[in-house]
Amino acid sequence: MTHRSVEVPVVGRVEGEGALHIRIDDDVITRLELEIYEPPRFFEAFLRGRHFSEVPDIVPRICGICPVAYQMSAIYGLEELFEVELPAGVRELRRLLYLGEWIESHMLHVHLLALPDYLGFDDAIQLARGGFKDAVERGLRLKRLGNDLMAAIGGREIHPVSPRVGGFSKAVSPSTLRALLPRIDDALAEILDVADLIAPLEVPTFPRPAELVAISDPSGYAITHGTMASSEGRRWTFAEYEEVTTEIQVAHSNALHSVFTDTDTPYFLGPLARVMLNGEWLTPVAREAAARSGLQLPTLDPFASMAARVVESALALEEARRLIADYEPPDPPAAPVRPRAGRATWATEAPRGTLYHRYDVAEDGTIIEAKIVPPTSQNLRHMEKDLAEFLPGVLDRPDDELTRLAEMVVRNYDPCISCATHFLRLDIERT
Repeated sequence: MTHRSVEVPVVGRVEGEGALHIRIDDDVITRLELEIYEPPRFFEAFLRGRHFSEVPDIVPRICGICPVAYQMSAIYGLEELFEVELPAGVRELRRLLYLGEWIESHMLHVHLLALPDYLGFDDAIQLARGGFKDAVERGLRLKRLGNDLMAAIGGREIHPVSPRVGGFSKAVSPSTLRALLPRIDDALAEILDVADLIAPLEVPTFPRPAELVAISDPSGYAITHGTMASSEGRRWTFAEYEEVTTEIQVAHSNALHSVFTDTDTPYFLGPLARVMLNGEWLTPVAREAAARSGLQLPTLDPFASMAARVVESALALEEARRLIADYEPPDPPAAPVRPRAGRATWATEAPRGTLYHRYDVAEDGTIIEAKIVPPTSQNLRHMEKDLAEFLPGVLDRPDDELTRLAEMVVRNYDPCISCATHFLRLDIERT
């Protein structure tokens, strides 16, 4: 028997710390485990006993790339429980804040994390030195625009401080937002250049079956409101989330895996799922970006995720421009909030997929129990499934090529990643 083992002691560029273990016997993968060994961070436990007003300041610390997603999933769920009547304009301003997060996260992923793989460079620095300096600078410029939009509305670009249950502590001035319009206009042209850049890239193909899941909203491209939907026709509310999906423990990982309760099968979240399920709401520039990037819908190929991020960035820029042009500050910026006992559930679309929150709340507004299911953990089981199905077709490749392809499979799922150059360090044992 020919034995080959692939040990990846450190997996970076994912939410947390992990490793990848692969055993191959006679060209057959007999063991594949994506191990997440980071100790629990206890954010749900931190929330117990806290007043609901503290939640929007605590939960964004879970992630420095998508803090707004954590704030919005919590805030909207608590507001629904408390029956808060939001002032006019609050929802639109929150959507604008969320769009800034999509732009900064997607552009970080495309230019600094994914593009080096497709162009054969070790990292973004080598990419810039290898003839693609303009592309890297453009990516940083587009990311900065998203960050500046978040800072203008939220008070700072990482862990915004102005969102609160009931609205905002302070509403941004129209002049501050309108000062960003020339940069948004420039970015709308540049995003099409990004689509042109990725169109000719040599991309692996892997059109495997998958059940895609995202929020769906009959009034527009869903981010913060709607109901859950899947590509197989499932429909469920946020309140039914924990009935339709189940988290399960696996022996090789501290992170829970998510599956559908009735079938015990994984599902696939993220930008590709959103574009597939909500494609009818794509804006004109987003549609042009899809055409110029080569994204052909419908598709189940996870390697189309980078193009989907470009398409969503175009949509975010167009919507941001419209919302700023129509902006009138909410007056007052926040509504009064009167807590009551009950269960709050909500989900929103973080850059990398649906983020679910649930809070059990006491009559005085104290959090009794919290449950947070991030998209990364929901996708973990599907990541393993994709690796197990994709890698057998490339086992004849050299070790460095196998490493790169394995990285690309995982990176399709997770734009919220660390600043490490590559997420795999491979030790290969051959006998």
